[in-house]
Amino acid sequence: MADSNQDPEKLINQVISFIERERELYGDFAMNPSTENSEDKITRKSESQTESSTPSNSSVTEPSQQTSETPSTTTQNDDSFSSQEGLFNQDDSNEVYYQIDKCNTLEELEKLCRKADVLRTDLEGTQLVFGVGNPDADLMLIGEAPGAEEDKQGEPFFGKAGQLLNKILNAINFQREDVYIANILKHRPPNNRNPKPEERERSLPFLQRQIDLINPKLILSLGKVSAQTLLEKNSASLSSMRGKFHKFRGKYELMATYHPAALLRHAKWKRPTWEDVQLLRKRYDELGGQP
Repeated sequence: MADSNQDPEKLINQVISFIERERELYGDFAMNPSTENSEDKITRKSESQTESSTPSNSSVTEPSQQTSETPSTTTQNDDSFSSQEGLFNQDDSNEVYYQIDKCNTLEELEKLCRKADVLRTDLEGTQLVFGVGNPDADLMLIGEAPGAEEDKQGEPFFGKAGQLLNKILNAINFQREDVYIANILKHRPPNNRNPKPEERERSLPFLQRQIDLINPKLILSLGKVSAQTLLEKNSASLSSMRGKFHKFRGKYELMATYHPAALLRHAKWKRPTWEDVQLLRKRYDELGGQP
């Protein structure tokens, strides 16, 4: 242990000499936070203060960066606002759906349908085929989509299939003018193809309003696509849906049968169709339909 009476200056020189010898043997000592000199500490503190005063790239906004004009709960970057822009600027084509329930007559609904681009298919130049018949009918017939003749005339079931439909109606004591006739789609698809699922989805709200305005006692669905759409049974076969009455939207009775166009190609389906419409007429009379 060093003598306490030793000259301080001499002691300091001895310590310095010892440190220099140690450095020669082992090299410079590794810096440890506990052995930092006061100058290093001052430098680090200065750098830390500089960094804290500079806005970081973090997504968290420091309170000091907020202003009274921009509350912290609504702060967002430009990209996030752009991604929500559709909430404020909705497609004008969707606006038409908000007007459907405001239509109180078939005339108002038809006017709305004429300007509704959502009802159009990918075939250009088609005209609206809205519906035809008695607006107070107790029986409504619903097919699938207009064909070429229907598109030309603007009336559903106008060609050969329409002529056969008239004969079927006459056989059960109906005139065409007694009933109301419409389709799932109101515009013709190309090449007489079946309506696409998205086309049926877009058209259905308009048809449902049309049904409600007519308020029939019975609905006859013509064809598999029509029955699948109205009954929401996209995988069901027509044979499994026909020959019986289904509850539709909680207030209507619906029967499904074959489309007249299918009967022109497959005569074997005429007998089951005849059985269906006879059952339809019987139920119609039970419900007190007119005539």
